[in-house]
Amino acid sequence: MQTLKPKSRPFCFSVKGHVKLIRLALVVTSMTLFILAQAPEPYIVVTGFEATATFFFIVLYIFRLDQLISCLFWPLLDIINSVVTAVFMIVVSVLALIPETTTYTVLGGVFGLAASVFSIADGALIYRKLLFNPSGPYQKTDAHDKL
Repeated sequence: MQTLKPKSRPFCFSVKGHVKLIRLALVVTSMTLFILAQAPEPYIVVTGFEATATFFFIVLYIFRLDQLISCLFWPLLDIINSVVTAVFMIVVSVLALIPETTTYTVLGGVFGLAASVFSIADGALIYRKLLFNPSGPYQKTDAHDKL
């Protein structure tokens, strides 16, 4: 007799997938605008690294490699990546917005700030999934309340 496995939603159609894809699009747009504006090289390098890391995690989740390679705790790595991405993109975007050299640099900074917001949202979604009670925080009750 066959046991039916519960169907899981494909990654591209999940909320987490949409947030990651939007985050990738914003980072790539920011990097493209920095390249067009001939912004300082660290801006381009940081956004390129973040685009590569985000693309890696998207491919990992689309092909279900996180279940195949079980020796690493992928959600924790994904949360760390989201936090590092948010910090780096905030720093790069603020530095790009301060001098206001060209329109493309300012737009790259704005898209970078939007990418950092989606990066924080992505980390929060993964963190919420890791909690034992995903509907909300743990409510502690005292023993004397039960009496």
